[in-house]
Amino acid sequence: MKRALGQVGRIVVGTLLGTASACIFMALHKDGTRASDSVTTPAQREIYTQSVKQHYNLRFGQDKPFLPSNATTDNGQFISPKAFPTAKYCSHCHQEAHTEWRESAHANSFRAPWYIKNTALLTAEKGIEYTRHCEGCHNPIALLSGALTKGSPINRKFDEDGVTCTVCHSIQKVDTRGTGSYVMAQPAVLVDEKDQPIYDEVSDKEILSHLDRHSKAVMKDFYRSSEFCSACHKAALPKQLNDYKWQRAIFLYDEWQLSSFAKQSPLPFYVKDGVSTCQTCHMTRESLTTSDSGAKEGKLASHRWLGANTVLPKYYNYDTQMEKTVAFLKAGVFNVDIFGLEKNGEKIIAPLGNEDFTVSPGDLLTTSIVIQNKGIAHSHVPEQRDMYESWVEFEAKDAAGHTLMHSGAIQPNGDLDPRAHSFTNRLVNTKGEINDLHQVWNNRVVAYNNTIASGRSQLVRYQFKVPIDAKDPITVTARVNYRRFDQHFMDFGMGKHYEMPVVAMAERTRTFNLGDNPPATDPQDNKEWMRWNNFGIAMLDAQQYAESVHAFEHVAQLRPDYADAFTNIAIANFQWERYEASRTSLNKALALSPHNPRALYYLALVERNQGQVDNAIADLREVITKFPRSRDAHRELGFSLYQQHKYDEARVEYETLQSIDPDDLAAHYILSIVYRRLGMKEKASYEAAMFADQKDDPTASTYALEFLRKHNEVASETVPWHTHTDFAPEPTHSVGPSAQ
Repeated sequence: MKRALGQVGRIVVGTLLGTASACIFMALHKDGTRASDSVTTPAQREIYTQSVKQHYNLRFGQDKPFLPSNATTDNGQFISPKAFPTAKYCSHCHQEAHTEWRESAHANSFRAPWYIKNTALLTAEKGIEYTRHCEGCHNPIALLSGALTKGSPINRKFDEDGVTCTVCHSIQKVDTRGTGSYVMAQPAVLVDEKDQPIYDEVSDKEILSHLDRHSKAVMKDFYRSSEFCSACHKAALPKQLNDYKWQRAIFLYDEWQLSSFAKQSPLPFYVKDGVSTCQTCHMTRESLTTSDSGAKEGKLASHRWLGANTVLPKYYNYDTQMEKTVAFLKAGVFNVDIFGLEKNGEKIIAPLGNEDFTVSPGDLLTTSIVIQNKGIAHSHVPEQRDMYESWVEFEAKDAAGHTLMHSGAIQPNGDLDPRAHSFTNRLVNTKGEINDLHQVWNNRVVAYNNTIASGRSQLVRYQFKVPIDAKDPITVTARVNYRRFDQHFMDFGMGKHYEMPVVAMAERTRTFNLGDNPPATDPQDNKEWMRWNNFGIAMLDAQQYAESVHAFEHVAQLRPDYADAFTNIAIANFQWERYEASRTSLNKALALSPHNPRALYYLALVERNQGQVDNAIADLREVITKFPRSRDAHRELGFSLYQQHKYDEARVEYETLQSIDPDDLAAHYILSIVYRRLGMKEKASYEAAMFADQKDDPTASTYALEFLRKHNEVASETVPWHTHTDFAPEPTHSVGPSAQ
């Protein structure tokens, strides 16, 4: 009673002071009690939970009310939507954050028409209960309040706020499984003198009088970590959703953790100066335009979460968000290098600008464009790769403006040229058809994946003929374009044709004279060694190992003191299964940089392949000393120990690996064996079941083949080494020295 009187007293004081929060929280039920009275105490929360269960469909298990999402609450009970203070309430003191949040994808995570139509497909096909998989991240209040069941009486006015302030700031724990892998408590904006959360509403004055207690209630150290973001920006399609098997959907956290930005792996091709988390890029500190009590030294971590959503700001007329999003997309994240030129099937001339060459009318030219993902800590494109759309647009023109080749144009109906080189994938269903409306619950296989990993490069080749009457000079331009969705999905989502902004994220132009082309330095070019390095990376990923070795040898000649040049040669040779050649290069790398963890990692792989398992174990242990969160090193060390029947030690490595990636397939498989041999039958059974559910379906490739058989225009995109051309058949030749 004393505490209740204290709460009433606080609100009365707030009312007398004229605070906006007091006005909000004096809302009464018909019986005269405050709206919050029905949800604030543990007993009242239990009553609310039991009332929800009376009409709630527990389709996925009596004790699993939130599946197929991995989200849960602190005690497994539902949380009334009335327990979540509105974003408007938070804006009393956080005006700047509120303004930014309102224009963000988080704030609009549920209400956008294209998202609603997509979830409506799932509801119509399988039932609203299955949308819990989506709403654990897109609409957590709907999930955790129990609103996602047929005939729910819950008032869903909270839909307009999507992921609101108290959603993120009430999360108590996360793990890196994704698909909403967080634990949420009932929101509290203040703790009492004993650090216990106060679930009732409090006035602005009281919060401002106890900022330390407010901070304890709404901030956790892990909110500043990439692991926090992984709870939703990593996802899988579980068997409960697709009635098939577990399938990985998105894995931005994993991509970040493996990238040079995280500095947790020795394997990236380039090294960053410092660690960048998700928040480093997506929550940069900016100067205030209004007031905000959360600002420090006049700056606030941006709550716009700038990314790649260019449709939301257009649809809702968020001009500032659009301007900042476009600038974010153009902020030097790609390097486009018109690297090489082949004439009439002859040896490549590269790098362009360093070599002299001639071009004549009638020549058949093939340009090699190297696209480097240098500024993104994850792949491009990220997340929903089946409906996001980014591609290379290539144009070749003569001086009279005649188009000699144009690939990657937008067609009159808004669709992208189907032969364009796009950074996407194709999700295919059991009918051998593309899931063109993001029906991920029907997915069976990824037909192909052309995305560029962080720090990696991709080669795109274009072939065209110089006309006899071409006007000098020939200009070629390559640009990386982006728009939020493909036109088919956008028109479905809007119920009509809707034009989307197209952003040119990066572009380069080179001019070829008819006749002699002497060397000409272009200030936009990287240093020559780096151009060869990026080309070598692209060749490696295209499985052109001889050309990759050749490119990295150029790097070593230009930078003989660069240890990674020799390590890169070794990587290409290792993948080419030339183990002794790989060892030779690694020895050179280690002579230049003793104990280099990247070189030691690959040396360990060579040693194990040559039967020197003890040496491999020693080298991998040294790598882990310097990179304790290298999932690759733990995986390989665990397997080496397993080979030697050191099951207890192997178990430690694979359990450590699972602490980094709970879904590592190799860990599930080896642990199912190791646990069994250590007499841990229950754990062995669990890991065996996880492996059986998560391993690839060997029959699924037939669906991809069926799709590709029907779509010749995109079939070439599945081949790592292909050329975009208007000519047929495509000429066959090598860009470098022949394989040895």
